Amino acid sequence: MKKGDTVSVQIILDGSESNTALIALGYANQILSEFSTQILAKRLNRAGMIGFEEAGVELQHRVWFNPNFESRLFYIPGVIASIAFLIPIILTAQAIVREREIGTLEQIMVSPIRSWELMVGKTLPFALMGLFDVIMIALIGVFWFEVPLRGDPLVLLLGTVLFLMSSVAIGLFISTICSTQQQAQISTFFFAMPAFILSGFAFPIENMPEWIQYITYVNPLRYFLIIIRGVFLKAIGLGILWPQVMALGLLGTLMILLSSLRFQKRLK
Repeated sequence: MKKGDTVSVQIILDGSESNTALIALGYANQILSEFSTQILAKRLNRAGMIGFEEAGVELQHRVWFNPNFESRLFYIPGVIASIAFLIPIILTAQAIVREREIGTLEQIMVSPIRSWELMVGKTLPFALMGLFDVIMIALIGVFWFEVPLRGDPLVLLLGTVLFLMSSVAIGLFISTICSTQQQAQISTFFFAMPAFILSGFAFPIENMPEWIQYITYVNPLRYFLIIIRGVFLKAIGLGILWPQVMALGLLGTLMILLSSLRFQKRLK
C-alpha cells in the first residue's frame, strides 16, 4: 500500500447460516470500501488535490410500505391468504367424501334433489366459513398485531370471494377422485404444499427457474397474495390490481366448471 500497489484482502465466512453470512459480508464490503476511499483521498491530496475527502456522493435510503422492516407486516397477510386457501379445500373435500364413505351419498342421489343443488349445498357453507375466517383474522391482524389496512376493504372482499371460488372448486375436485377421508386429506396436502411454495409466500417467484415461473400462473394463491398485500400495505386499488382480480375470476370459473362436470359425472 505504501508503494501504491493494490492489496487483496481475504475474507472467510462460515456460510452454514446463510443470512448471517450475507449480512457479515455486506458489512465487510462496506468497511473495506470506506477504507479504500480514504486511502485514495490521501493519495489525491498528496498529489495536490486538497480537500478531496470532502467531495463525494451520500446515499440515503427510503423504504416504502414497511420502513421498519417488520416481518409481521409481510407474513400476516400471507397467513390470511393461506388459511383462506387451505380451510375451504379441506372442509369441502372431507365433507363430500364422508357422505360417500358412510353411504349417505347414494340416498341423496335417489332423492329429488338436483346435482347442482347438492353441489351448492355442500360448498357454499364452507365458502362462507372461509370468508368468516378471513374477516376474523384480518381484524386480529389489524387490531392486535397492528398491521395497517391502508387500502379499500371492498377490493379485498372482492378478491377474497373470487379466491374462495377457486379454493372450494379445488376441494370439490379432490372429493371426486378420492374414496376415503384419509385419501382426501393426503391429496389436499399433496396439492397445497406445492401451491404454497410456488405462490411467492416465502420465496420470490422471480428467483425461481423460468419454467417453474410459468407453472405459477395457474396457482390462484399467487394472485391473491398480490391482492391482499397490495391492499394492506400499499393502498392500491382495482386500477392496479385488475389483472390479478381478472385472473382469479377466470381461474375460479374454470375450476368450478371442471369440478362441477367431474362431480356430476361421478354422481351418475
